[in-house]
Amino acid sequence: MKPINNWNEIEAQGNDESKRLVPGGYVCRITSVTDNPEKQYLYIEFDIAEGEYTGYGANMMERFGFTPLKMYRSYSEKAAGMFKGFIQDVEASNAPHYKWDWKEQGLVGRIIGVVLGEEEYRKQSGEIGTRWSVRTKPASAIREGKFKVPEKKCLPVEQPAATFTAFEDAGGEFPF
Repeated sequence: MKPINNWNEIEAQGNDESKRLVPGGYVCRITSVTDNPEKQYLYIEFDIAEGEYTGYGANMMERFGFTPLKMYRSYSEKAAGMFKGFIQDVEASNAPHYKWDWKEQGLVGRIIGVVLGEEEYRKQSGEIGTRWSVRTKPASAIREGKFKVPEKKCLPVEQPAATFTAFEDAGGEFPF
């Protein structure tokens, strides 16, 4: 094993040193937006902007090279109503200084209220993992506590496959 550089200068940390983000409402700042025009969605990264977890996403990026704080917002015709709701939440959170102008990079730096819930998913390995479900609200709704954290969405419990039960020998005749 290759030794770590500056080992003696590194400050030891236990697993409990960083707070785990919990489901709840957060005032956030949009940090990055990428448009995927072929699939008609925006990939949006954000970070906690106020409160106890301020800078959580930046800390995760610095420590682990990724942020778990992201959302996808479709702007396809089928999802137009949900996309408009997202845009209205951004506008309300940044009023009166921001009005949506169909330039996605204008979302970067904007405040938005986010409600994080948890949902289970099946990993490629077959194991069950947990990820964030993201809903948006005006930031004022988060600050005023006017939101509901959804219950954790769990995958259905898989029932074992039924086993085959052989019929008793009915003298060559089927019992039905």
